[in-house]
Amino acid sequence: MAQRIAIPHSKPSLDEGDVSSVSEVIRSGQIVQGKVVEEFERRAAKYIGVNGAVATNTGTSALHLSLRAIGTKKGDYIAIPSFVCSALLNVVKYVGARPILVDVDPKTYNIDVQDLKKRIRKSTRAIILPHQFGLPADIDEISSLGVPVIEDCAQAIGAVYKGKKVGSFGRLSCFSFYATKVISTGEGGMVVSNSRNLLNKIRDLREYDNKKNYSIRYNYKMTDIQAAMGISQLKKLNSFLLKRINIAKRYFSELQGFCNLPSISYKDRRHIFFRFLIQIHGSVSKALEFFSERGVTCMRPVYKPLHKYLHIHGFPNSDAVWNKTISIPIYPSLTDKEICIILNVLKQYLKRKA
Repeated sequence: MAQRIAIPHSKPSLDEGDVSSVSEVIRSGQIVQGKVVEEFERRAAKYIGVNGAVATNTGTSALHLSLRAIGTKKGDYIAIPSFVCSALLNVVKYVGARPILVDVDPKTYNIDVQDLKKRIRKSTRAIILPHQFGLPADIDEISSLGVPVIEDCAQAIGAVYKGKKVGSFGRLSCFSFYATKVISTGEGGMVVSNSRNLLNKIRDLREYDNKKNYSIRYNYKMTDIQAAMGISQLKKLNSFLLKRINIAKRYFSELQGFCNLPSISYKDRRHIFFRFLIQIHGSVSKALEFFSERGVTCMRPVYKPLHKYLHIHGFPNSDAVWNKTISIPIYPSLTDKEICIILNVLKQYLKRKA
């Protein structure tokens, strides 16, 4: 009997156009950072609606350089949500700063603005603001606090807040193009901004060689191979987003009444559904095992909240959503047959727990 091939939780959306773009660069012989990277930066900046962009080797590098560019010093405070991947904690530690962890809103999974107001200090150097799982955070209210905002758009390229693309609001904004992000360059990232001065600082920090003076710099460059793939993927972004939103609508329609679901629409923002999250009763670990045994790979949306790594308490919303939230597959290359399988397995589980 043939073994069933599991439906992965995440998967890049690749086609022959991506292959052709990368092959053209390889044939050219210019495979490191060059004119293709510059072209990708120009196109990405235009898409977001900002003055410029600097491509990097990862999204984490983009965040790290952003903290360096704004002058973050040892002992400064940086506010970040607890319910987020550990990359944000890493970059705060890279620069010797101190993290201020903030709880999340259990309805949106974005940073809880009221909790943020209670925790930030006068000496807070910046707020790193993720648009979690593709839903824009409340940028206006957070910006009104008077602390520089670095948008983390790793999961939200193409999302819209009050008529403008996310990434166009922060003093600096960072993107990730990891294999399973909204668009992919394999590994890769980018910083965008309206500040030419900050972009120039980041461009200087991105590469260490052939400099007139010595200071600590990095090898965070993107290659032309990656950039060629990025340009190809960016051309398809709108179709990727449409497919994600249509799958989300189908999930919402068919799972209504079975479990707690996210809102499908917001008046002032466009959710791109990088993740589709459901809240369940019972053990998340056992639920994930149930799905896996039936050929559907689901995951926790965040492996572990940051406060659990740091062994601190006082984040009830992050604890609550971590204990009951599951991320189900949602990506453009899902077939209708795969979507049917996912829904059938989910309904089997949810009916048992009703």
